Amino acid sequence: MKNQKKYRVVKTCKAPKALGPYSQAVIAGGFIFCSGQIGIKGYIAEQTKQAIENLENILIGGDSGLDHIVKTEVYLKDMNDFEKMNEVYSKYLLNPARVTVEVSKLPKDALVEISCIALLKKN
Repeated sequence: MKNQKKYRVVKTCKAPKALGPYSQAVIAGGFIFCSGQIGIKGYIAEQTKQAIENLENILIGGDSGLDHIVKTEVYLKDMNDFEKMNEVYSKYLLNPARVTVEVSKLPKDALVEISCIALLKKN
């Protein structure tokens, strides 16, 4: 018996390629699960904006959008950046459930990484 995938991989050239053996996002059960996105230029505000724009492009590629996000996970290199990150975050996202944690290091020495779960537009 063959092992069949129960999900569909999302790939878009409008966001950075995955840095390892994972997908930009997968669709399963009416949801799109986006891998963490980073920004690498500028300080926390610019990196937060880029991470969210990367997520938006991935979501659009998977037939969803920022307004369909139900949960985010935010990883900050320095919790002192919390307020500045929130200023940018609140311009794009409409109060999904969220967890925010400080981590010791992020890929490419980024200051922030954001992942999300969103509903598909068809649901």
